[in-house]
Amino acid sequence: MSSGNFPPSFTRRQWLALCGAALPAAALGQNRIDIEKFGGPAPIPLAVVGYSGEVNDALRFDLEVAGCKMVGESEASFVLNGSNGAQVEGRLRDRAGTTLLGRAYNRGTPRQQAHALADDVIKALGGQGIAQTRIAFKCEVTQGKSEIYVADYDGHDARKITSDGAIVAAPTWIPGKLALLYTSYRLGNPDIFVHDLGSGSRRPFSRRAGLNTSAAVSPDGQRVAMILSKDGSPNLYVSRMDGSGLTRLTDNRQGDSSPCWSPDGDTICFSSRTGGPSTLYTVPASGGPARRLRLVGASNGTEPDWSPDGKTIVFTTQSGGRFEVCVVPAGGGEVTRLAPGEDPVWAPNSRTVICARRAGSGVRVLSLLDVPTRQTKDLPRLTGSCSQPTWAR
Repeated sequence: MSSGNFPPSFTRRQWLALCGAALPAAALGQNRIDIEKFGGPAPIPLAVVGYSGEVNDALRFDLEVAGCKMVGESEASFVLNGSNGAQVEGRLRDRAGTTLLGRAYNRGTPRQQAHALADDVIKALGGQGIAQTRIAFKCEVTQGKSEIYVADYDGHDARKITSDGAIVAAPTWIPGKLALLYTSYRLGNPDIFVHDLGSGSRRPFSRRAGLNTSAAVSPDGQRVAMILSKDGSPNLYVSRMDGSGLTRLTDNRQGDSSPCWSPDGDTICFSSRTGGPSTLYTVPASGGPARRLRLVGASNGTEPDWSPDGKTIVFTTQSGGRFEVCVVPAGGGEVTRLAPGEDPVWAPNSRTVICARRAGSGVRVLSLLDVPTRQTKDLPRLTGSCSQPTWAR
């Protein structure tokens, strides 16, 4: 079904929001974000019928995260009807009775089959499903000690992959590989390690004097941006994936943090305290002058992450002790505040964000945010306080 043939109950803006299409630039104004600043579209009304147990729960979770709203059949613009027994089956129809999807799933666990069906439903509606993706994050397991975990995107099947017995931080996936970079104090200094998820092996990546942290791998997997303090204040450096060719990109006495890459690998966005409170800057990955990113409506910015489609940067702002997840066009402009939270990271679909939310008593939980509708879903709480999520892309 094309976006020009949307169901009778839909507004054009709702349909475009699901499909991830951009509204005309003239309607948005210059330097504005698509989909009415992520604040207008209502969730897609969808009925899910015929499922039970964990399959029913997984389908509803996945589809709500993707921007749908669970309603009765009489209110629905789409109906997903099926069953789960020896296999998971599903048929998606629109209000006119047109079949958009019909398929059975028999590979993997019932939950995995449900995730595959949810992704196909979203694909049939013109979007990109994320139910079969994975995340990594850190969890505090005892006072002053944390470990890195890997899980399905919804928090299920979580597996502790480190046993450092120390402070760990800033996990990040290496594109195209079952491997992570992360920072650990296990040897008494904040060093960056490479951890292979397949073999469980680990090796140092950067053990220079002082701070080694915030590793971020380029989209092609060939370069690593990181924050090092070997020459004084924490500054931004880039090296090849094998650690060679280390190049310093900034020289700020106040210090830099949290680099991320543009999808084309040409530019790095980072946070810096140069000249005042922390805010966002961009710099050519090959070297050159840094440029302050214009944030209209926010006085500070930290923890940026560039959307895979290249259009938007999500980041954290803090005011009066309150952390908020915000977005801004990649070229700078008007800031849109989305929800309470910090450590935001984009999903591969450039629509969903995972972040950490403070739940009281110092505990943080991971939460999924559908940016256009602002629907949120907390992940099941794991051992300790969880934060710093990163999405495999």
